[in-house]
Amino acid sequence: MKFLCIPCDEVMEFAERQLPGDGTLAAVFTCRACQREMAMLTNPMETQLVSSMGVKIGGREVPAQPMEVTRGTLQGGRDDAFAASPESSANARAPSASEGYSGPPPVEWSPEAVERLQRVPSFVRGMVKRIYTEYARERQIRTLTPEIMDTARAELGLEGM
Repeated sequence: MKFLCIPCDEVMEFAERQLPGDGTLAAVFTCRACQREMAMLTNPMETQLVSSMGVKIGGREVPAQPMEVTRGTLQGGRDDAFAASPESSANARAPSASEGYSGPPPVEWSPEAVERLQRVPSFVRGMVKRIYTEYARERQIRTLTPEIMDTARAELGLEGM
């Protein structure tokens, strides 16, 4: 997203970012040509959405790196993720608790919950799915249903979304 100075037809540059402390975010942009300023103010829900997506307001602090988007999506992967041979991966299964797997139990989505998730706009669907999945894991819920989604919305304060 870029802001244009209408009289100068110039792209405005990021000048400063402020976090007033009430959950809002303010960003100021300046026109290089006429020094006109423009401010953008987000409400607390917009600020939370932008923060949860990992978006940084204010432009780059470091130059763009080659393949940075691809590398960013691979961060946190296992070192041995690609070490298995094709024959062993064909019969792969998740390790059991007795084999040393101590992660949270998998959360399954009921068909009704999947259908409801499909109605969420695609650009936030992943975040919404993660919120509900984490909610279910924290409460050791094995199958997510629309009723549990309603309860989560109420408990997490997401009813206005």
